[in-house]
Amino acid sequence: MQIDDLKKLPINDDELYFDYDLKKLNWFNIGGKTKVFFKAKSLTGLVNFLKTFKKRGKIFVLGAGSNVLISDDNFDGAVIKLGKNFQNLSILNENLIIAGCGVSQKKLSEFSKENSLTGMEFMSCIPGSVGGGIRMNSGCFDNEFKDVLVSVQCIDFDGSVKMINKNNIKFKYRGSDLSKDLIFLSATFEGKKNEQDKILQTMEQMKNRKEKAQPTKIKTGGSTFKNPIDQTSKKVWELINESVPNSLSFGDAIISEKHMNFFVNKKDASFKDMKKLIYTVKEKVQKKTGININPEIIIVE
Repeated sequence: MQIDDLKKLPINDDELYFDYDLKKLNWFNIGGKTKVFFKAKSLTGLVNFLKTFKKRGKIFVLGAGSNVLISDDNFDGAVIKLGKNFQNLSILNENLIIAGCGVSQKKLSEFSKENSLTGMEFMSCIPGSVGGGIRMNSGCFDNEFKDVLVSVQCIDFDGSVKMINKNNIKFKYRGSDLSKDLIFLSATFEGKKNEQDKILQTMEQMKNRKEKAQPTKIKTGGSTFKNPIDQTSKKVWELINESVPNSLSFGDAIISEKHMNFFVNKKDASFKDMKKLIYTVKEKVQKKTGININPEIIIVE
């Protein structure tokens, strides 16, 4: 991939790097370098970059890095991350919130509570960014992004900005029909008025449930597999528990003792270690139960 003309870009406040290390930008703390890394601090800068890059290689948009497993091999393309100007939060009217897609879901949830709006409490338990939440239709405790999303502003890889109404998006469990060639810029969410104390109480209840069931403060990518809702009523952790010994590991890639659907980098796990653990578990569940489980984690290689 030729990058000489990228080096001539008038980057202004944007940040453009070459052969940039991705290891510390994801929760697994695994990964090699990307040929190009662009941190967009303005929409103008992002448009200029995309029009100059011209799809000459792969593009991956990195959010909070909470649910990605990145290859140790160099990424032959561009990794784009949204800067602080894409992390703004504002109230449009009494019950609409506009959120930059670089902001964390937790901050959006807190902002919603501060403005006495209910419906986004579940986001306080999800470590990802708003953009990642839209891409994944993230959710927990029987709530999903599609329940509160109104519209999303985005830009395609050609540099064209567009607005997409929720009614024109077909959501599904942990996904949608939104093109992979889109970078989400901001989104509008709708909540309902409620007392702050009641909203806080719901958030605390969800937080306590999560802390009891899931590991925290460790190098993990969150839920590894999606629940196979179209094949069984069982949760994926139950299927893994039935099919795989908790002691299964490859190098420093291990299964959490607290939750079978959370895989952990104990210390210095490689990409190959973690990927092998993921696909070995997938194979063992298929063999034992006949059920096909698919990763929720995004694998970047």
